[in-house]
Amino acid sequence: MQDLISHNDCDFIGSYVTNNNLPLVIGPYGVPFLLNLPGSSRHRVRGELYSVSDSGLQRLDELEGITLGHYERLPITLTPENGGVSTVVEAEAYYAHRSFAEEMWRKSGEEGYDAYTVELGMNYVKRDLRPKDRNLRDQIALFCSSD
Repeated sequence: MQDLISHNDCDFIGSYVTNNNLPLVIGPYGVPFLLNLPGSSRHRVRGELYSVSDSGLQRLDELEGITLGHYERLPITLTPENGGVSTVVEAEAYYAHRSFAEEMWRKSGEEGYDAYTVELGMNYVKRDLRPKDRNLRDQIALFCSSD
């Protein structure tokens, strides 16, 4: 996001929370996945909202693996986290692809998080440090099928 900001392709809007309870889980390599399974979790998820240019959105779609079936960009409703103005905001979020979202939820023991924190991010493995012989979809399948 910092790179997009530095190229005037996005602006930070603020901290928001989902209107619906949604699962946020951690998958292989410490990658966070928001799951489009409204009401499945006991958490409303906190995160950041950005306004992104069309070219910035194309870069994000590539980063998030939209064409590879890693994530899908779908509508979401949010409310400012600070509790001030209770205006509902319509936006889009990157959700885990529907082809594995339910499996990911079961694999997580149907327990999720209310935010992707610095502590959770400490387990994140950067792309260039991951094994080169498997793509993320293969790793997700292994992750979901493992004991």
